[in-house]
Amino acid sequence: MTFSIFEGREPQQVIFQVAALDARGTTVEGPVPIIIEVKDINDNRPQFLQKKYEGSVRQNSRPGKPFMYVNATDLDDPNTPNGQLFYQIVIQLPTINNVMYFQINNKTGAISLTREGSKELDPAKNPSYNLVISVKDMGGQNENSFSDTTSVDIMVKENIWKAPEPVEIIENSTDPHPIKITQVRWNDPGARYFLVDKEKLPSFPFSIDQEGDIYVTRPLDREEKNSYVFYAITKDELGLPFSYPLEIRVKVKDINDNPPTCPPTVTVLEVQENEPLGNAIGTLTAKDLDEENTKNSFLEYRIVDQTPKIPKDGLFLVQIYDGKFQLAKQSLKKQDAPQYNLTVEVSDTDFKTLCFVQINVIDINDQIPIFEKSDYGNLTLAEDTKVGTTILTIQATDGDEPFTGSSKILYRITEGDSEGRLGVDTDPQTNTGYVIVKKPLDFETAAISNIVFKAENPEPLVSGVTYNASSFATLRLIVTDVNEAPLFSQNTFQAKTREDAAVGTKLGKVSAKDPEGLDIRYSLRGDTRRWLKIDPVTGEIFNAAPLDREVESLYRVQVVATEVGGSSLSSTAHFHLTLTDVNDNPPRLVKEYTGLFFCYPLSKPGSLIFEATDDDQKPLRGHHFTFSLGSESLKNNWEVSKINGTHAKLSTKHTNFEERNYTVLIRIGDGGQPPLEGTVSLPVTFCTCVEGRCFRPVQPQTGMPTVGMAVGILLSTLLLIGIILAIVFIRIKKDKGKDNVENAQASEVSPLRS
Repeated sequence: MTFSIFEGREPQQVIFQVAALDARGTTVEGPVPIIIEVKDINDNRPQFLQKKYEGSVRQNSRPGKPFMYVNATDLDDPNTPNGQLFYQIVIQLPTINNVMYFQINNKTGAISLTREGSKELDPAKNPSYNLVISVKDMGGQNENSFSDTTSVDIMVKENIWKAPEPVEIIENSTDPHPIKITQVRWNDPGARYFLVDKEKLPSFPFSIDQEGDIYVTRPLDREEKNSYVFYAITKDELGLPFSYPLEIRVKVKDINDNPPTCPPTVTVLEVQENEPLGNAIGTLTAKDLDEENTKNSFLEYRIVDQTPKIPKDGLFLVQIYDGKFQLAKQSLKKQDAPQYNLTVEVSDTDFKTLCFVQINVIDINDQIPIFEKSDYGNLTLAEDTKVGTTILTIQATDGDEPFTGSSKILYRITEGDSEGRLGVDTDPQTNTGYVIVKKPLDFETAAISNIVFKAENPEPLVSGVTYNASSFATLRLIVTDVNEAPLFSQNTFQAKTREDAAVGTKLGKVSAKDPEGLDIRYSLRGDTRRWLKIDPVTGEIFNAAPLDREVESLYRVQVVATEVGGSSLSSTAHFHLTLTDVNDNPPRLVKEYTGLFFCYPLSKPGSLIFEATDDDQKPLRGHHFTFSLGSESLKNNWEVSKINGTHAKLSTKHTNFEERNYTVLIRIGDGGQPPLEGTVSLPVTFCTCVEGRCFRPVQPQTGMPTVGMAVGILLSTLLLIGIILAIVFIRIKKDKGKDNVENAQASEVSPLRS
C-alpha cells in the first residue's frame, strides 16, 4: 500500500510494517508494508549565487564561445519541472540599434557573443556593457514560475589578434634558415597556432611555432615567385578556432641575380641599298628576368664588332638604351657586301651578355624589265578557240637580284583587249609569260586587235627610274569567223498564269540572236501535254489547250532557236510555266468509306466521323468546308455537324433503324471563288455486332440450292450411279453366259468337222 504526501521538501519515502493482532497479541494478519512517498511541490524560488557578476571579453572573439557563466540554485527536485532553471538576458545596456551583442545559454548560463557582437564590439566606442539576466524555474514555461535576477558587468578588451604588416624578404638570402619574419598573438595564453597555404603550393616555405612566431624556412627566388599570401589561424584545446584567420602577405624583394638574355635566334634586320643616313633599320630586344622598372633590369646596348668591315668599320649605330639600329656613315651597296654580322654587348648594373645581329642588304628596284623583242607579229585564231588555250609565249628579263620583288616580272595587257578576253600568266622561276584565252573570242565584235603588253615589277621602282618602250611589246591578233549557234538572252525563261487562262492567251516570250546575224526560227521541245504553241518568228508563247494546275503545277518545256540558212545550227533554253490555282474542283471525301456501321439494335443515338478534301491548292489557313445533308428526307433520321475545316460528324437522330444498309447523301461546299459544291454518298450499315464487329449472315441467293436441296441432289446422284453400275454388272453377266453356251456348241460340232 502506497500513500503520497506533498510537502515543501526534498522527495523521500517512509516505509513501515502494519500487522493485525488479536486480544492475546497474536498476529492475525500481516504484516503489510506501508510506503509513504513525499512528493515535491514548487515551494522554492531560484536564486543566483551572486547578486552581481563581472567578466571581460575580447573584441572579435568567436561568436558562441562562452567567456563567462552565471549560476543559480533551486531547492526543489531537479528531476521535476520545479527545479528546471531557464536563463534569459532581460536588458543589455547600452543597446545600439536594438541589436543584441550578447547571448546566454538558457540551460547552462554560459554567456557568449552573438555574430553581430563579434563584429561590432569595440573598446574605443563602448568599453563596457551591463546585462540584466533573469532565471526562472519550471523551465520558464509556466506563468506561475518563480524567478530571480542578477546584474553582469562586462569589460570589452582590445583584440591583439591582428594581421601584421606586409613583409619583404630579400631573395636568395644566404643567412641560416629558418628566419623569423613576423608574428601573430592571441589574446590569452594556451592558444595553438597554424598556417594555411591559400595557394596550395607544391612546397610551402613558411612555418609557425606555438608562440605565434612565423618563419621562412628556405631561401626564396623572386623570378620563381614574387609574392605569397597565406593565413594564420588560432584554435583552442578542442580544435575550434578562436576567431577569423589573419592574412599574411610576403613580398620577395629583387636582387640583381640574372644576366641579360638575347632573343632565342639571331636577330635579322634588312636595309636597302639606297637607305639614307640616320634611318632606323630595326631593333634588338634583350630581356632581363630581374624585376621590371628597376636598376636591376635596366639594360644598355653597345656594338663591339662588325663583320665584314667593308667599305669601312662603324657603318651602324645602336641606341644605348632601346637597342634601335641606324645607318651611321654611308649608304650601302649590295655588291660591296650582301650581309653584315654585328656583335652587341648588352649589360645591366652587374652582368654583360653578347647578342648577335644579322643585317641583310636588300637590292633596290633600279632595273626595268626589257622584252626580248618588241613586236610579236601577227597571230590568227578561230573565234571558237577553246578558253584556257595558251596562244603565245612572251619573255622579258630584269637585271635586279633574282627571285626578289625587284626582279619578278608581271605582264599586263594595256591596250587592245577592253573585254578582257586574254590574260598572261607568269612562270615565277623563269619570268616567262604565257598568253591565255580567258573568255571566248568574237569575230563579230573584234576581228582584229592590236594588243600591247607591259612588263613590270611588283616592287615600285626607285626614284628617278621609270618604265620606257623596252618594257612594252605588241601583237596583232586576227580572229577568223566561225558559224556559231544562236545565243539565247538567258538560259531559263519564267512565266506565270492562272490555270483557267483562255486558250490563245500570251504566256511569255523568248529571245535569241545569231552571232552571224542570220534569221532565227523558234520551236518547242518536250511539250508532252500539248498545252503550248510558239510563234516561230517572234518567240511569243501561247497556250494551245486548257491548262490544269492539279495535273501539273510547274510545266517545263525546251525552246529551240534555229538559224535560217548557214549550217542551220540551233541552241536550246528552258521555259518554265507556273500555273496558279483557281477553284475548279468540288470537294470530295478524302477516301472511300466502306466500313461504316452501327450495332443493331441501336441503344442510343450514335455518330461517325468523316473527312473531306479538295484537289485545288490548299489555302494558307487550310480548307474551310461546309457540310449539310443532301436531301430534306434525310433530316428525320440524320444530322451533320462540322468539327473543323475538313472533318464533320454524321449522327443518328433516334434509335429506330432497321437492320440493313443505308445511303446518306452529304453536300460539301468549299467557300472558294467561285464557290463549288459536291454531293457524296456515305454508306452506313446497321448490323448485329459480335465482339464489336459487324456480323452479316449469308443470305440465300437466287438459283443457288439450299443445304437440303444439296443433300437431296447428292443422294439422287448416288442412287443413279448405283443403278447404272447394277445394269452394267447384269449386262456383263449375261454376255459371259452367252459366251459359255457358244463355246459348248462349238465343242460339239468340231469332231464332225474333223
